[in-house]
Amino acid sequence: MKTYQIATIPGDGIGKEVVPAGREVLAALAAETHGFRFQFEDFDWGGDYYRKHGVMMPADGLDALRGKDAILFGSAGDPDIPDHITLWGLRLKICQGFDQYANVRPTRILPGIDGPLKRCSAADLNWVIVRENSEGEYSGVGGRVHQGHPIEAATDVSMMTRVGVERILRFAFRLAQSRPRKLLTVITKSNAQRHAMVMWDEVALEVSRDFPDVKWDKELVDAATARMVNKPATLDTIVATNLHADILSDLAAALAGSLGIAPTGNIDPERRYPSMFEPIHGSAFDIMGKGLANPVGTFWSVVMLLEHLGEHDAAARVMAAIEHVTADTSLHTGDLGGTAKTVDVTRAVCDFLARKEERKAA
Repeated sequence: MKTYQIATIPGDGIGKEVVPAGREVLAALAAETHGFRFQFEDFDWGGDYYRKHGVMMPADGLDALRGKDAILFGSAGDPDIPDHITLWGLRLKICQGFDQYANVRPTRILPGIDGPLKRCSAADLNWVIVRENSEGEYSGVGGRVHQGHPIEAATDVSMMTRVGVERILRFAFRLAQSRPRKLLTVITKSNAQRHAMVMWDEVALEVSRDFPDVKWDKELVDAATARMVNKPATLDTIVATNLHADILSDLAAALAGSLGIAPTGNIDPERRYPSMFEPIHGSAFDIMGKGLANPVGTFWSVVMLLEHLGEHDAAARVMAAIEHVTADTSLHTGDLGGTAKTVDVTRAVCDFLARKEERKAA
């Protein structure tokens, strides 16, 4: 029997609630499946670890993760620690350390969820956003000088390399090619950013020649926000830089109903290192410890984790469980306008996975 080694990193805030829920769903799935099982190792890295040790994760933390098949991550963010420390000290340290250069964020309106676009049907909003995840605006290049003086200056340099741009665009074209509509929108801002984004456009054109069956277009990032709201059916696969896709994917999740349902995969397409899967909702300290967090984003991240492992039938079963649960409005958490608790949604998903008739249907 195949045993998958899974690292779980709850991190901060509601990550400590939704990651155990995701682990519970994986355990329930394995209990009803005879083809594989999971072995979990939990890592207590995050804000609490920082308060004890002065760092978000140990210096050799990547070595502890290197042999894992996948990582299930919660969130990074603590109200008592500056955000750039929590982000760079944990999540980005893992993403960049393992060169997880493709950040993939599927978005669609799930059954039972009422999105804010009243003219938009579920068929109109079914996107995958591909985010360059290793460089660009979040490359970490820059600095501050003369701090505390009137002449203080600070820079953050968007660093794009041809190899980094080409590999993410090629990944996005391949993903678009695999989807039914074979449609890709390349997000740019080359009208104002006349160096790196112009190179981005040039490389997109070069790469497109290798994918003649993919229909693609180019959209300025500001215009893309309006297009996502006004013409959602014209979009399918979207690729953008680190910052642009970060913003657009939050908009996409809101248009689909809630940040609480949105998943992410931080992927190393070459599979040199473990990939990491997480909900995008953040640490949400305002509801931490109250049992109110929506675990659906984590469960959908579990679906992506299973697909990455090649367990497509199991992934389909978990996705069916998610859709069954969201269709029941009595199981909607507060972010979706309901009163259900994290434990209620988790129990319902696990119960669905345990039904023999559902296993046969999947």
